[in-house]
Amino acid sequence: MNDDRFEYQPTSLDTAAQDAMVQQFVTRTYGWMSAGLALTAVVAMFVASSPEIIQGMRNPLIFIVLMVVQFALVVGLSAAINHISSAAATGGFLFYAALNGVLLSFVLLKYTAASVASTFLITTLMFGSMCIFGLVTKRDLTSMGSFMVMGLWGMIIASLVNLFFQNTMMQWILGYVGVIVFTGLTAYDAQKIKAIAQATFQDEQAEGKASIMGALTLYLDFINLFLSLIRILGRRNND
Repeated sequence: MNDDRFEYQPTSLDTAAQDAMVQQFVTRTYGWMSAGLALTAVVAMFVASSPEIIQGMRNPLIFIVLMVVQFALVVGLSAAINHISSAAATGGFLFYAALNGVLLSFVLLKYTAASVASTFLITTLMFGSMCIFGLVTKRDLTSMGSFMVMGLWGMIIASLVNLFFQNTMMQWILGYVGVIVFTGLTAYDAQKIKAIAQATFQDEQAEGKASIMGALTLYLDFINLFLSLIRILGRRNND
């Protein structure tokens, strides 16, 4: 997420007023992220409990189409953020979260309920800790964030290659690398969102869109951290 896509200007407000605005923006951003996660969980549980939907999803073509649509949504939302309304950005984010729930339903079926629940709890604790660190630390995390982004691209390339080889050891390694990458990105993105919150937006629409894009970024960090952890900790139903 690039900070320069949002329309904001340096603030000249007094410290108390600025702190209040920062708190409001951060709360709003994390609130939307939580709403997205809740929607994903509800949709995933609903789909996982419907044998008819699951059977239809087992069609490789349908699954690939849904993944392409999901990817296109993130890219399209990021590219069009300056040209759409805050309401449209919110709708796009919630639709993405719902679609992600459909795809994540297979995780609920693949792993035991106990391992999904325990992994979710661990993810929440790790994510929350890194968000707090990113918000309170005085250290500039930009260099670490850049390193983590490079690691993310390496993961993407390795994952695409492993689609053809289906190497179990590679999946296990990607799980550990993913934990490191998305833990670091969570702290970095939390700090970025705080920096955006410390700006004065030109209008409410720009502030709303910045909040949604921040929520999407944190949402992706959480989901990918969860998926990386469950690769390591998850117990399969057939084990």
